[in-house]
Amino acid sequence: MKEFLVEITTTIPEGTEQAEVDRRRADEAVRAAELAATGHLYRLWRPVGELRSVGVWCAADEAELHEKVLGTLPLRPWMAVHVTALEPHPNDPGRTHDGG
Repeated sequence: MKEFLVEITTTIPEGTEQAEVDRRRADEAVRAAELAATGHLYRLWRPVGELRSVGVWCAADEAELHEKVLGTLPLRPWMAVHVTALEPHPNDPGRTHDGG
């Protein structure tokens, strides 16, 4: 699988009932756990003081990332998403010494 840096800003549409927001957030937590269990959601952070997230997500390609991964998130209709494809850096301390 390929890795992608994904920046997400969620904006709740004006006039949305709080019960709908709460339901979607609860469903989002469940779906995120499922995606983590399948290896699609690798890491996720929230920048201090901001209402957005930055994460490393994995998929076969960008089409799969959008359609079968991010597209399945309950909050996706309210999200602005910026995706950057990543490739290994030769100086990454997380790389193994066997070239992997």
